[in-house]
Amino acid sequence: MSRTCDICGKGPLSGNVVARRGRPKKEGGAGAHVLKRTKRAQKPNLQTVHTTRNGRSCTLHVCTKCLKAGKVTRG
Repeated sequence: MSRTCDICGKGPLSGNVVARRGRPKKEGGAGAHVLKRTKRAQKPNLQTVHTTRNGRSCTLHVCTKCLKAGKVTRG
């Protein structure tokens, strides 16, 4: 299954999980220190939708934001 929305093109994002140790200074500690960073992925919430395009029925992978906005009609 593709990981991008067929309507808006929304795809996965990548970032870091930052592990910290210690109490923050604003809470009265000596400061939080970064121990390590590991990669993570945020994937879009894609749904498989059966719809009609140009008089033909087809299957699309659509994000829920496009479904709620009414950019695709089920059927």
